[in-house]
Amino acid sequence: MKTIISTKYIKKIAFIALASMPILAFAQEEEEAKSKFEFTGTVDAYFRTNLTAPNGEDAIAPGSSFANLDGFSLGMANVIASYDGDDVGFVADLVFGPRGTDAIFASPMYSATGDIVNQLYVYWNVSDNVTLTFGNFNTFLGYEVISPAANFNYSTSYLFSYGPFSHTGLKADFDLGNEWSAMLAVMNPTDLTELNGTGDYAVGAQLGYSGQFLNFLYSQGGFEVDYTGGFDVTEDFFLGINAAHFSQEDDGGSFTGVALYPQLATSDNFTIGLRGEYFMEGDFFGAIGAADADGDASVLALTLTGSATIGDLILKPELRLDSASEDAFIDTDADPTSSLASFLVAAIYSF
Repeated sequence: MKTIISTKYIKKIAFIALASMPILAFAQEEEEAKSKFEFTGTVDAYFRTNLTAPNGEDAIAPGSSFANLDGFSLGMANVIASYDGDDVGFVADLVFGPRGTDAIFASPMYSATGDIVNQLYVYWNVSDNVTLTFGNFNTFLGYEVISPAANFNYSTSYLFSYGPFSHTGLKADFDLGNEWSAMLAVMNPTDLTELNGTGDYAVGAQLGYSGQFLNFLYSQGGFEVDYTGGFDVTEDFFLGINAAHFSQEDDGGSFTGVALYPQLATSDNFTIGLRGEYFMEGDFFGAIGAADADGDASVLALTLTGSATIGDLILKPELRLDSASEDAFIDTDADPTSSLASFLVAAIYSF
């Protein structure tokens, strides 16, 4: 028997479908907006002990940043909210804990409120090839960064520790095509985040090609040139490279350093890597500690790190040996010595 559907019923179905279209479109737009908003971050902690120097009240550490406390210690909680629109977006990056405090040491916001802004910026994709970024962003120089999840080694290098951490200003990134890129920036003096307070401004530039970057920074009479890059030697073996030279006008000190980062993946969940760094300072720059009569000192730092991945958790056992040209450390009897051996285990969770 043939079924007959009335015209009135067809019109009713059509009306419901048409009425639902704005609701469905709004729901789809809302879902797309949610997908562009991200909430990520990390939490880390570590245990550290000196092998050739005292621990406890007389504990010492290498002259580089972070992971310098003995015993069981906190790293930081890093919370990042971001929105990636078609043309515009933002990043709000907050850090809490000793590592965050050390990273944002020059921030008036921290001393005033106890809250630490690691990065806070907006950006505008002016075109497919040009992006403008305005606000506070981590430095473009160097191989290592503040976030422990983005570094292979948990402790940091001298090059990272005495290069800039963050900048506040305006930068323009350019995609030049054929794997070439460039960046120009005008900023507050290095590491001055919420305000300038000097009347001076820093300028920066970057030229990149296929993952290799040549960086330049001039800030308050100090000039730094930095090369950061790396190569996949094989499918399982990567070699990272960082080299930099900094000099300050009016005998304000200088440093020169190079670091190599060979890393070998032995399985899907474990990689072992070595950071070999040579760092030399001049004119009493103050990074290494004691200096000779000419004001020069150097240090060779070898850091062997394992990285084991368990889901979103990374465990990093690390053995580090710092050997300086001067007696920059002490031994277990508290006598001056030129070397320090230390060991740590870090746990980093990313979400």
